[in-house]
Amino acid sequence: MLLSEQAYKKIDRELAKFPADRKMSACMSALSIAQDEHGWLSPELMQEVADYLDMPAIAVQEVATFYNMYNTQPVGKHKISVCTNLPCALSGGERAAHYLQKKLGVGYKETTEDGQFTLLEGECMGACGDAPVMLVNDKRMCSFMSDEKIDALVEELKK
Repeated sequence: MLLSEQAYKKIDRELAKFPADRKMSACMSALSIAQDEHGWLSPELMQEVADYLDMPAIAVQEVATFYNMYNTQPVGKHKISVCTNLPCALSGGERAAHYLQKKLGVGYKETTEDGQFTLLEGECMGACGDAPVMLVNDKRMCSFMSDEKIDALVEELKK
């Protein structure tokens, strides 16, 4: 088993929210829990989730590959997604992305040599008025990302 007992307890709490014959309704939550524990969703890990939820592995893989918050390849300890949709791009998103690329020494879909940071282009994060916007590890939104705020964020994440 790849998942810990604690992860299974969290999945069980999610399963309790749905009728017993609708286990697949907890798929997104189960994938998030698995990813939080392992950092990414390997084929073996997706199979384990599928087995636990009594659903075909391909159905779990379809969910994992449809949504961009799931990592189906290894990523750095800190995944930073930069919103590059048009409103953000026009409001400093492209500038912030170039600054971050230069600072980290990586391009989009790349991970720093030390394994600390993976940089991705993000889809609309629903905060166009806060541009430029970045999302850290799919859970923490950072707004109005000036060069100084980017520097502070990177330093904080390195600790």
